[in-house]
Amino acid sequence: MAQVVKSPLRAFVTVFAITCAGAVQAQQGAGMPPPAVTVESMQPQALTLTSTLPGRVRASAEAEVRPQVNGIITERLFREGSMVSEGDVLFRIDPTTYEAAVAQARASVKAAEAQLSAAEREFTRVTELNERGVATQAAMDTAVSARDTALAQVDVAQAALRTAEIQLEHTEVRARLSGRIGLSEASPGSLVTASQATALATIRKLDVVHVDVTQSAAEMLQRRRGGSDELDDAPVSLTLADGTAFDHTGLLTAAEPHVDEQTGVVVLRIEFVNPDMLLLPGMYVQVEMPSRQVESAFLVPQEAVTRDRRGNPQTLVVGADGTVEQRPLTVLQDRGATWVVTDGLAPGDKVIVEGLQRAAPGATVAPQERERTASAAALTE
Repeated sequence: MAQVVKSPLRAFVTVFAITCAGAVQAQQGAGMPPPAVTVESMQPQALTLTSTLPGRVRASAEAEVRPQVNGIITERLFREGSMVSEGDVLFRIDPTTYEAAVAQARASVKAAEAQLSAAEREFTRVTELNERGVATQAAMDTAVSARDTALAQVDVAQAALRTAEIQLEHTEVRARLSGRIGLSEASPGSLVTASQATALATIRKLDVVHVDVTQSAAEMLQRRRGGSDELDDAPVSLTLADGTAFDHTGLLTAAEPHVDEQTGVVVLRIEFVNPDMLLLPGMYVQVEMPSRQVESAFLVPQEAVTRDRRGNPQTLVVGADGTVEQRPLTVLQDRGATWVVTDGLAPGDKVIVEGLQRAAPGATVAPQERERTASAAALTE
């Protein structure tokens, strides 16, 4: 009984659909114009594709300030967080002991020079006696040995003096790098030791910074095959942690020739000028890294692209006779408000960007070209 009731219902629906379709065709045949849609003409262009990579900011140079002699800090001569120049005195260590060592070394030099003077006089006297045949050869050898020993003692004493002077100079802890100095880890009265593990302060050069990013080995291979020589000189843009764009572009300066065995990534280093000191070491950023070059690609507005049930991208194209055609697309990535398409379109194709609900494959429409705004044009350049 259920089948007997169902068959008339299906027949009724079929007849109703045919009647409606016939009515629509009759109306179109009666002179109703085809629906208007907005289209945009597609032209291929050469593009440099980019990939977004995470990275960390590093100082271009960094120097840890450590004492080279033992002693008590008597003075700190910088303001934390300020700029310092190479050679500036940062800390002073009590020099009393080292001044005494220098005075002792100078006295030793004088004593050695006095011994040398005496040995040289003895050598001269023995030489004269030897020429007259009075002195023996043994006396001559003894005089020569004493003179050479005294001369060596002078060199030893002068070396000791230079060592003492160097240690005295090291009581003034100087900056070895020009840059911004951080917080001090010592104050006047602190006892410090030579080459201690804890740095007194750290100086970082921040007018130029490095950003270390990680890139997968697969992307690196794609980049190498896509003309890495030209891409290496391409500018790299940077996005800050708050989502804003950094004012200056950077350049790739180095790449670690090693792939991490655990993560499968390589480290790339990009250099950025940082005149306003906006980028600080340790800051998380993202960079837009040129990845490959495409000689012929279409920039299709994102509103013109839909997806089928399997998620494959597609678009509607209006032919020369006004007939709508559905095209499957090959999309590489997004670029602003557009998709980068490499397959599925031909030069001059008109894709529908507005009025998709009034168009269907096989239908006839009235296309109207959309005027591109200056902002939209900039995204495709």
